[in-house]
Amino acid sequence: MDEIDKLLAEIQNEYTQAPKSQSQSQRPNIRTFNNVVSSDKPIGLDKLLADVKADFDEKDLAVELQRQQELEAKRIRVLEERQKKRDALKQQAQIWLSELEPLSPEGLWFESFSQGYPSQLDAAVEYLEGLEN
Repeated sequence: MDEIDKLLAEIQNEYTQAPKSQSQSQRPNIRTFNNVVSSDKPIGLDKLLADVKADFDEKDLAVELQRQQELEAKRIRVLEERQKKRDALKQQAQIWLSELEPLSPEGLWFESFSQGYPSQLDAAVEYLEGLEN
């Protein structure tokens, strides 16, 4: 029986060692997992991050464009309001000039005041604008 016991022991050793070596080679270890994860990371995660960054950049550009358009619209509105005010003052100045007596003290004063301006109308507009402020 000794020989049978030896044979059984050998077979048992082979049998128990074979699955251990097979299972070690078949089981993924931490290095294999890290290699898989790190190889997927640049492809998947970097692409995702690049897409998210591109989306944020696009939204930021859209917001900036909107802000610039609003500022430009406001600037145009302000210029139009100034022009309307200037036109109204011009009309008032024409009326004021038509009613101004040239030989009155105010007329004589205005004559000397308007000498620094290209026209009496421009001087009258500036004068009336100064009275409003």
